[in-house]
Amino acid sequence: MSSERHAPREIEFEEKDRPLRDDVSILGALVGDVIRDQGGDALFDLVETARRRAIHRRESSADSSEGKPGGPGLVSVVADLDPRQAGLLVRSFLTYFRVVNLAEQVHRIRRRRDYQREGRVQAGSWAETMRSLQEAGLDLAGVADLLGRLVFEPVFTAHPTEATRRSLLEKELEIAKVLVRRLDPSLTPEEDRKALDQIRAEVTTAWQTDEHPFVRPTVRDEMEHVLYHVTDVIYRIVPPLYEDLRRALTSTYGEAARELPLPDVFRCASWVGGDMDGNPYVSAATIRETLVEQRRQILRCYRSEVRDLGRHLSQSLARIDVSEDLAARLDDYRSRMPEEVDRVPARHRDMPYRMLLRLIGKRLALTGSSPLGYRDADGLREDLELIEASLRNHRGHHAGAFAVRRLLRRVRTFGFHLATLDVRQDSRVHRDVLARAFLDDRWSDRPAAGRLRRVLQELEKAGPRSPDPTGEPELLRALETFAALGEAKRTGFGPKSVGPYIVSMTQGADDVMTVLLLARWAGLEEEGHVPLDVAPLFETVPDLEAAPEIMDGLLSMPSYREHLSQRGDRQVVMVGYSDSNKDGGLAAARWALQRSQAALAEVFERHGVGLTIFHGRGGTISRGGGKTHRAVQAAPRGSVDGHLRVTEQGEVINAKYGLRGIALRTLEVTAGAVCLATAAPPPADPRDAAWHRAMADIADHSRSTYRALVYEHPDFLAYFRNATPIDVIERMMIGSRPASRRSRQGLGNLRAIPWVFSWTQSRHILPGWYGLGSGLAHALAEHGRETLETMAREWRFLRTLLEDVEMVLAKADLDIAAHYADLAGGAGDTLFPIIQAEFEQTRDLVLGLQGRQELLEGDPALRRSIRLRNPYVDPMSLMQIDLLRRWRDGGRQDEDLLQALLASVHGIAQGLQNTG
Repeated sequence: MSSERHAPREIEFEEKDRPLRDDVSILGALVGDVIRDQGGDALFDLVETARRRAIHRRESSADSSEGKPGGPGLVSVVADLDPRQAGLLVRSFLTYFRVVNLAEQVHRIRRRRDYQREGRVQAGSWAETMRSLQEAGLDLAGVADLLGRLVFEPVFTAHPTEATRRSLLEKELEIAKVLVRRLDPSLTPEEDRKALDQIRAEVTTAWQTDEHPFVRPTVRDEMEHVLYHVTDVIYRIVPPLYEDLRRALTSTYGEAARELPLPDVFRCASWVGGDMDGNPYVSAATIRETLVEQRRQILRCYRSEVRDLGRHLSQSLARIDVSEDLAARLDDYRSRMPEEVDRVPARHRDMPYRMLLRLIGKRLALTGSSPLGYRDADGLREDLELIEASLRNHRGHHAGAFAVRRLLRRVRTFGFHLATLDVRQDSRVHRDVLARAFLDDRWSDRPAAGRLRRVLQELEKAGPRSPDPTGEPELLRALETFAALGEAKRTGFGPKSVGPYIVSMTQGADDVMTVLLLARWAGLEEEGHVPLDVAPLFETVPDLEAAPEIMDGLLSMPSYREHLSQRGDRQVVMVGYSDSNKDGGLAAARWALQRSQAALAEVFERHGVGLTIFHGRGGTISRGGGKTHRAVQAAPRGSVDGHLRVTEQGEVINAKYGLRGIALRTLEVTAGAVCLATAAPPPADPRDAAWHRAMADIADHSRSTYRALVYEHPDFLAYFRNATPIDVIERMMIGSRPASRRSRQGLGNLRAIPWVFSWTQSRHILPGWYGLGSGLAHALAEHGRETLETMAREWRFLRTLLEDVEMVLAKADLDIAAHYADLAGGAGDTLFPIIQAEFEQTRDLVLGLQGRQELLEGDPALRRSIRLRNPYVDPMSLMQIDLLRRWRDGGRQDEDLLQALLASVHGIAQGLQNTG
């Protein structure tokens, strides 16, 4: 049952958070005015009644029911609403969530400013990281070496669960800008009133805009969603990230650090347009289109910034000199683009920087369409370096050099590709392709060792030729994909335009070598080697356990080691959180991931090959979500090695990268954690062996408990199909690919996103905790309370696991889940008591091992955030149950009810801030 059942009405704010309380109060009243203005008094009264009843329900010792003081219970308030009323109620709550989310994000920016204003070091900042590294014994040379190895690369994926359209994202950004402007204490009351009027205008126009289209988004739509965050947010904050790093270095290590060259430690990547796994709409064509669009977007950004620089750098030759190299470059461009020179006003022609930037802008406009355009980003970088050096050497340090350096940092980061495009495909698809190529229908069923021998034989042939793809669409599609990658590498997109080729469901070395064979068949070859990184993805618990042995075998193969030697002797290995959790539950998946990473680090160290572990994380705890920096610090020794590659998806993208101040903080904290995990990992503990045995017992017993319910109980599938809105989610237009890999029947083929999404909607959030309580209880009996309490306190891995589960338990609500269970009839009567007992056991043990009395006792900010939203989430949950019952009773034919249900799903997802 909910941790907030006995919570008082008043939500407490610490003194430092009083400004947030004021913002929430002001914005809540503003939203109320918008609801009354747009929906009328009747809607406003419905919203207020539902909110008050929800608060009353959580303050009562029993669930709400008719006849309680204060009027009818919450269930009655939201029952039997017509679809239009239900949709308007959801829209009202969504509007509230939107402004509260922004208020909380802006408050984080406010708190960062408070730290800077007061000269205090904020946890996770570059300043704290540098100080910790110095205390760990690293001198400036050691830090320089560490930064030279550091790479943090968030990868934005192509299956969002929250694909807010760009127009609404832009409105949210405008509201956030106004909220930031209101932080200025010098604003007059009239200026503050105008700021609130502007917020109200944005909120009102957002009310009048559909949150989601009623058609399935295309790959292009998904691309727009991701590229908004890259071009409008991340592009802007990359230079300040390095400037903050420079200040922290200088503050910690003195003036000698001021001239230290800062390497590129941040990259950006995407799966949008390249993730073919289960998506028939992604192909060689979308790969080409995505690369072209990303180049168009980044060139647009550069052209805009170059124009601004040209307006700013108005120095005249009558007042300053310029370098000979710059003068020569300007003369060269004048001779090559005389028509553009003629368009320049005569009064500007003695302004060398402005002239050169004008011609640079022209070259950018022609890139990709004319020989006069840049061939690659190196040409643009060289031109900007000429300008920066000339300014620096001719009294221009404070007259434009800073702005040029900012643009240079962006060019070094984004090139002409903007974001590295990964490509992903299922290993089973590749096996089907080879079955057609080898005319062997039994290929997929043959032993992996036999498949590997045949693939190696083909690779050993001099210039192996592709089989004729005529009449074989799968083979043709595969060859076209690799041909498109080859084209990208040969053209002006740049060497970083294409990332690793990820092989989902890798189960053997043959799955990796098959990619090299297909690439060679397609002509993707340079001087006898394939210029492509291949990243195996290990997803299920058994596959994670097998990963070290598979990689050891690959690294022992001379042909593959030769391939790696051409790729910088570094291998990307991707580990999946979603399918491993769905397979064995949270504790078993986390422990399998931990052991696999530790074993992989040992294998790669033994072979002398660099390892980059790519974490396939989702937005929820059960899919690897949570605070990335804590997960990095809890990783096994040697598994980080200066590199972190991690997927970002769904609502997490907007939460982490929606505002520039928040995005800057995200990058700083995560990169700092990678630094510390690489250079100053916790020392080995003599208690490790005993702790690992205890954790293995927790994981094993947790997995057996989880599988006994999910895979072995005969009523479970019926319970899942009826006690969650999975049948609604399967109809949602939230991604360009289907909810299931092959069929909608059974759990095996259901994707992890709708699996987790369904349990989150029904407030069970079962994949995020089920089985852990039984595992902990078993370990307590076997190893004793003192051992487990010590582990929970002193071992980062278990401490992080327990904290993550605590957050899930706080967001779950088994009282509301019981109403969903009623939808399952007899299956609900049988299974819900089992689920509830495991929930209560898990909650009690998680709290007990941490020495806490209440959930989120140690995270008051998150506790407050949940309490702010509960009065708006609870009515939607109970309304959704009523709508589900009516829709299903009508044979799922009522389109109006379905639309109301879809709206409720979006609303609950926004309120809980976790979906799939």
